[in-house]
Amino acid sequence: MLRKRGKTHASIGNHCGFSVSNPVENMIQLWGEALRSIEPKVKPSQRELWLRPIECLDITTEGRIRLRAPTRFAKEHFEDNFLPSILEDLESRASRSFLVEFEIDDSPMIGASGAVSGAAAVAAEFERDASQGNAHTHAPQATAAPQPGPPRVTVGAPRSLAEHYTFDKFVVGPPNQFAHAAARMVAESPASRWNPLFIYGGVGLGKTHLLHAIGRDIWQQHNDWKIVCVSCEKFVVEFIGAMTSGKRGGGVSQMEEFRRKYREEPDVLLIDDIQFLSNKDSSQDEFFHTFNALHHSHKQIVLTCDKLPGELPGLEDRLRSRFTWGLIAEIGQPDLETRVAILKRKAANEDIELDDDVAMYIAAQVKSSVRALEGALTRLFARASIERRPITKGLAEEALHKFLPAAPQTLTIEAIQREVANYFGVKLPDLKGPNRHRAIAHPRMIAMYLARTLTSLSYPEIGNRFSGRDHSTVISAVRKIERLVATDPAQRSIVNTIESHLREG
Repeated sequence: MLRKRGKTHASIGNHCGFSVSNPVENMIQLWGEALRSIEPKVKPSQRELWLRPIECLDITTEGRIRLRAPTRFAKEHFEDNFLPSILEDLESRASRSFLVEFEIDDSPMIGASGAVSGAAAVAAEFERDASQGNAHTHAPQATAAPQPGPPRVTVGAPRSLAEHYTFDKFVVGPPNQFAHAAARMVAESPASRWNPLFIYGGVGLGKTHLLHAIGRDIWQQHNDWKIVCVSCEKFVVEFIGAMTSGKRGGGVSQMEEFRRKYREEPDVLLIDDIQFLSNKDSSQDEFFHTFNALHHSHKQIVLTCDKLPGELPGLEDRLRSRFTWGLIAEIGQPDLETRVAILKRKAANEDIELDDDVAMYIAAQVKSSVRALEGALTRLFARASIERRPITKGLAEEALHKFLPAAPQTLTIEAIQREVANYFGVKLPDLKGPNRHRAIAHPRMIAMYLARTLTSLSYPEIGNRFSGRDHSTVISAVRKIERLVATDPAQRSIVNTIESHLREG
């Protein structure tokens, strides 16, 4: 595909490296400079995932740039998010425009070390296995020839996958763009380098939606695969039931059945709300061995959680380590534009016309989660239908004023302290007391920050609720958390999650 691109900003990994005449050599140097100039603006994880797999094959004296991508999705993501920025820098340096031509790689790219590079290896393995007709593109690699097994039977979509949770129904915005892109990449190339995929974020932001969308997308490509999608709570309940039950007829124990179900049969394991494992020692041990068995067999694992692995209280270090083996992606709270888009999409799905001013009013009032947004819209639709009234901003104000999240002034500092202590798994007296250990001090600063932003209390009043601390201590804590929220996505997610819990009671 040949494209004339306008101006914008970004970065790539591989540079052109071939023998050419001086004009072309000069152009290649400019290309490398354009890449290096914007590389500091791109997070290392994104450089590794989206930029380095793109290879520059050629730049001609006529201004034609030829690039190669390992997969179609990698190409499209690069075009949408990075290519315009690179071209802007390159065109300003070269004082001319360029034409960009892409090709999709169908073979491994070998680097100087002889190793197959990043996403190219994923794409090559996927295409190679598909061409050979393998049922498992992610089957364990072995030196001996694999023994033929019984044929897999094509079945309908797993009942555990919700039909309405698909990628095309997921509204993408800046706070969830990376998580959505990572989910699409995993669905396109399961059990590749992004295994496990760990999606984290606050309540009702779309983690479960992406989890099910991954499962459905993989099933559409490989409908003879066994895809298991369960909540962590169900996993734990089934495990406890298997431990306390005896053998079935034929001498097979329920524990053997349980382990076969989760360790041997799945090609893809999707676990929702993995934080439910916290402080459950036996269940953690079982999941540890389940994780190892699947990962060793090159089976895709996707987990969702309301916290980062390092923030989960009562979780064994060996599980924390494994949760970070692959890719971690955050879903943040949707911004105003994304909330409006979510409301318009839901209204369109219901075949109901929603004016922009009504959508804007709801989006401005409901900020905590996608779930709360959809609930508000459902109440508005019901009110309009029952009373046979048009959907206007006035009706929205009438229908929703009793259901909108409580104003921050109604929150008490005691509620904030309890919620923060519960989130971090610390004791309430320690949070309010003199303990200066970082595991206590940092949650305390977050509690002070939330008390200042969600209540009308002054700095001295907040300090008094934390063992009589000086108001300057509170000011320092609030400013530090403000800086972290502005610069650190992980801290921003933590604060947003706690605030969502407080607003939703």
